Amino acid sequence: MDFMTALDVAASGMGAQRSYLNVISMNLANMNTTRTAEGGPYVRKSVSMETTDVYDPFDAHMWDANNRELKGVKIDGIVADKRPFKKVYDPGHPDADKDGFVKYPDINVVEEMANMITAMRSYEANAASVEAAKTMYNKALAIGQG
Repeated sequence: MDFMTALDVAASGMGAQRSYLNVISMNLANMNTTRTAEGGPYVRKSVSMETTDVYDPFDAHMWDANNRELKGVKIDGIVADKRPFKKVYDPGHPDADKDGFVKYPDINVVEEMANMITAMRSYEANAASVEAAKTMYNKALAIGQG
């Protein structure tokens, strides 16, 4: 694996975790949204990730079999959560139904915070791998200079 490949793998992970943090922030910001442009309450979102090659097809033919197994990560899509809405009795709310219940998104703050910490730690781990690769190649340059 060359220096740029290590950076490409780590950068793909950092980009995916950044997108995941954006979705978590969007969920937390809309946890009390009862009315959207599409109608109805906000629907909690989740991120789907999948592995991806870090080499383009030309690079894949130029490297040996061990390097072809290197995979990065990419966002496959942002999917809507299928959880039912929470119904809260609040007859004075403008979005209350005829029985006085208001539908809220089923967003658990503790769950979102746990997901946020996990995404943040994963981002930090990818950033640490970038630093480790930079340190390793700087040491190799220093050895090469004598």
